[in-house]
Amino acid sequence: MADTPRWDTTTETVTTSSVSPGRGPAPGPAFALLGTVQISLLFALTALIVPLPRIGRAFSLDRADLILLSSAYGLSFSGLLLLGGRVADRFGGRRALTAGLLVFGAASLAALLAPGPGTLLAARFAQGVGAALAAPAAMSVLRALFPRPAAYGLAMATWGGLSMLGATAGHLLSGVVSAFASWRLTQAVPVAVAVLALALALGPRLLPVTQVGGPGRSLDLPGALLSTAGITLASYGLVLTDARPWGSTAVLVPLLGGAALLVMFLAAERRSHDPLLPLAFLHDRRRALALAAVGLTAAGTATTFILLSLHLQQERGWPALQTSAAFVPFAVALLVSGRTAGPLIARYGAPAVTTAGLTAAATGLALLALTGLTPHIPYAYGLLPGLLLLPAGAAASFAGAAVLATDGVEPRQTGLAGGVMNTAMELGPTVVLAALLALGSDPASLAATAAVLAAAAFLNTRTAQPST
Repeated sequence: MADTPRWDTTTETVTTSSVSPGRGPAPGPAFALLGTVQISLLFALTALIVPLPRIGRAFSLDRADLILLSSAYGLSFSGLLLLGGRVADRFGGRRALTAGLLVFGAASLAALLAPGPGTLLAARFAQGVGAALAAPAAMSVLRALFPRPAAYGLAMATWGGLSMLGATAGHLLSGVVSAFASWRLTQAVPVAVAVLALALALGPRLLPVTQVGGPGRSLDLPGALLSTAGITLASYGLVLTDARPWGSTAVLVPLLGGAALLVMFLAAERRSHDPLLPLAFLHDRRRALALAAVGLTAAGTATTFILLSLHLQQERGWPALQTSAAFVPFAVALLVSGRTAGPLIARYGAPAVTTAGLTAAATGLALLALTGLTPHIPYAYGLLPGLLLLPAGAAASFAGAAVLATDGVEPRQTGLAGGVMNTAMELGPTVVLAALLALGSDPASLAATAAVLAAAAFLNTRTAQPST
């Protein structure tokens, strides 16, 4: 019997012995399709942030309404990701991906044509539902596409960078579109991607057949209801802290209610014979720290985009187009770092690259805290160094953490891994941003985020040793 290649995340070396190449779909075109879908899901998440003032004027919405509109996608997305991962593992990644793309594409079209704020809000919630099915399903298909651990590890290194690229593209392109055309055109991109992906995914040869959990596996509906309601309520309470005080009833009721439901979810999962989230999945020290790195890195980049976008437009008086242009070096550094992350992981190991990335990102945030928000310091000296160092480190951190978070995961749990990793990526910015608002100072918020990332880098050095 042929030996199976082994992917060692400490050194990222491959040992093989007489393994015959598998036959199936060509990985290049299939990976390009899955990567485009992943970019589109994150693009849609952030595409309405810059145009929010224009949407508010068009629909006569106040600040609270705009906050709900901007967070609607993320609320349903993060709340349903665990269930989406279970659906992918239960029914197969390819089927779940198709269903998710159908919902996502239809919802994006509804957002594009929305006649009023109610329709737009419902469409944003529905987009999150489709994305919660599609994102973990895409990772499940990815595992089937690269069955060898070494190839899958390299694919996941690239996958982490794609997630950040999608969110960054949403910020950049939405500003450009807002300057020259209607904000509605930002929703045309996910519609086009969904239609194209469905047309290609339904073909019999592009995407591989994925492993199905079998009829004996349940969807753990009680756990799904508790986790979805708990995450959504708690996230909603955190989002409201932007407009309401922490001690207000509007914040405390959803926040405490969500926390109570999540405690009930954990208790239910301990008793379940087939839990939605097997708690043992998080016992691996490397995986837990990798998920923390994913959430914190996402929080660091989201904090930077939001605070700097507001600073440049409100304090310096920059228009939306000039504000988007200021982040072009950010996108370039992200692309370059994401491109080199895979080879670096193969040479030095995922823990080392993750630690280096977290350290670089923390340094970039510290520079932005010191000089980036000072109006009299020119862009080239005040903002640019941090806007280059932060994305370079974040892309490396995301790539290494994506490898660590999925290392050793059984094929039948790939959807679960995708759901958990995307949940960390969604909840990180929500939790961290809500906590930072209490500081009341943008430089202090960036400095605090830098300190947290530096602490994560220190803790991550321990992942160089295999967990016991």
